[in-house]
Amino acid sequence: MAQRVTDLDVKAILDTEVNTQPFITAASLLVDHHLLSAGLSAALLKEIERWLAAHFTAVRDPRFTQIKTEQDAFVYSHGKMGQGLMSTMYGQQVIAMDPTGLLVQATTQQPASFRVD
Repeated sequence: MAQRVTDLDVKAILDTEVNTQPFITAASLLVDHHLLSAGLSAALLKEIERWLAAHFTAVRDPRFTQIKTEQDAFVYSHGKMGQGLMSTMYGQQVIAMDPTGLLVQATTQQPASFRVD
């Protein structure tokens, strides 16, 4: 299926200079794979895709959470490994918008373990 959102759509909710197209592609693939047959409206799928793309972008382009001007101290908000969608406010919005819970389930699955003999 075609991507539902554009770079401008994502940048309407996320202030960044980063090209969001690679993150839109990833978000679109995940939404299609996990939610397309879940019976959600086209409008809701589009919003979930937009916020998911913003989540992926924010992981790549950390947000300022604190700026101190006297000593030039900057604190960035980085997504933490293992937290999945909970690691950014954009991912948390995806969780809130997805009534199926399928995306949070898919993004928090532990990798399969394997044994080498």
